[in-house]
Amino acid sequence: MEFVRPGGDGHLRNASTLLLPAVSIGNAGQLAVDLLVSTLGVRRAGFLEEPHVLPCVGNDPFGPSAEGKLTVALEVYEYEDQGLSVVQQRAPVVKGAMMKYAKNMAVWAACEGIKEVIVVSGLDSGKRQRHDMDLSQIQYISTASKDGLDGRCEALGWKRLEQYLPLSEAWQLLDRDSVTDPVVDNELSPDIHSTDDAYFPGLPFASIFSSCKAEGLKVVCVLCFCAEGDNVPDAFLIADAVQQYLHHRKPEASGAQLEWKVPLSWTTVYGPPPDSTMFS
Repeated sequence: MEFVRPGGDGHLRNASTLLLPAVSIGNAGQLAVDLLVSTLGVRRAGFLEEPHVLPCVGNDPFGPSAEGKLTVALEVYEYEDQGLSVVQQRAPVVKGAMMKYAKNMAVWAACEGIKEVIVVSGLDSGKRQRHDMDLSQIQYISTASKDGLDGRCEALGWKRLEQYLPLSEAWQLLDRDSVTDPVVDNELSPDIHSTDDAYFPGLPFASIFSSCKAEGLKVVCVLCFCAEGDNVPDAFLIADAVQQYLHHRKPEASGAQLEWKVPLSWTTVYGPPPDSTMFS
């Protein structure tokens, strides 16, 4: 993985925290990153060249008007005053190469001097525990402790993902693969494949989590249970959670509620409104 800064030196500037999405159900994490980039007004610093992410190109997603500024598969944005860098992923990882991508991302982040990585992702609401239905959709796992607990996240009212079982065979295999070169991505034994134990460690966020942990980085995964459909409300929920975490981590910050700025690209995400005459 290589960072390309047009006209620059190819390195991040004053970055201690990295925020990035893990491609997931409803693209909730990517939508949340779009919302944060649009609202915080962070500037695009460059892009990442990564052989394990499919190429794509599109128009400027943020506006305020579509001026023809191209966007690509992996872009990097910087908020230098806050020491925050943001990666947005707009294309899927090549099938079978998720761990390779995660390792490349972790190594690059470590080389750039990143101290903490925040991963945002959606989770299938069908896998949610019934006794959690009255709680927030937001759950988390962290490297702050061996069991994934983090006092700062707990203070925000978040619950640790109950299905994070670091001593289970599936999670142990993931940790092993993050420091070795597996022949097959996430090659779990058949008996694990036949259970729900393989679902969460088989998701992209888990590969990024384990790979960054292997590089000695602090990692917090902000996870939101959701379903396919209109995932805009889920994006707001995740973006709110990230803001709360960032402000909680910096006691001097006011923590005031942001007025979210919806990206230009969202205006057509679900197409034009229905013809009103069809209801008359």
